[in-house]
Amino acid sequence: MVTSILPLRLDRAFVKRRGKMLAGPVDLDLTGDGVTILMGPNGAGKTTLLRMMHGIERLSGGTVTWAADEETARAAQSFVFQTPVIMRRSVLENLMYPLRLTGVAKAAARKRAEDACAMIGLAGQEGQRATRLSGGEKQKLALARALIRDPQVLFLDEPCANLDGASTREIETLLQAAAGRGTGIIMSTHSIGQAKRLARDMLFMNRGRLIEHSPADVFFTSATTPEARAFLNGDILE
Repeated sequence: MVTSILPLRLDRAFVKRRGKMLAGPVDLDLTGDGVTILMGPNGAGKTTLLRMMHGIERLSGGTVTWAADEETARAAQSFVFQTPVIMRRSVLENLMYPLRLTGVAKAAARKRAEDACAMIGLAGQEGQRATRLSGGEKQKLALARALIRDPQVLFLDEPCANLDGASTREIETLLQAAAGRGTGIIMSTHSIGQAKRLARDMLFMNRGRLIEHSPADVFFTSATTPEARAFLNGDILE
């Protein structure tokens, strides 16, 4: 039986650097069901909060706790950055790499990587050097590599920020499919339209503080804070 790493709990967690509060203190409980979208203006602390939850940002105080031990929790989650990190290897080798790291036999890893290539529309390009892909293709590759081990939780930081409409639609389709398979997705975006299409739950940050956490339908129809309402109206938050 697979040990669930959820729920995720943040208790007065914060990150402070050179006397400036980047994010927090944050109190938050996430069950990981469906897609949770994190929104807020530039500089609100969204990336820092995602990195705090994933464990790649050192806390200045408070705690981030999973329902499983640290080793199990780390192995059951993935992170996709806004600018995709692509290895200087072939498309297929990029996809095989995380599987081989966890001891999957080469033949089995290759088969799963080939299936992933087909899933993201890169069938026939398995041997191509991954660094030569287009921006949209690199982002799809990074997403497929993050999903290939079937993580329980996937973090994404603005994965469609620099993509055209067609690539954005493909990424969203992959995310919806992953959520349908049971992967909890926690993702930041500036696109209100994207949030409405994907979100089950909403998180809203401003000036480093998490000021709203509600179901998506509630957030978009009756946000409780003036900052969130202003953001949804397209106003500039300072």
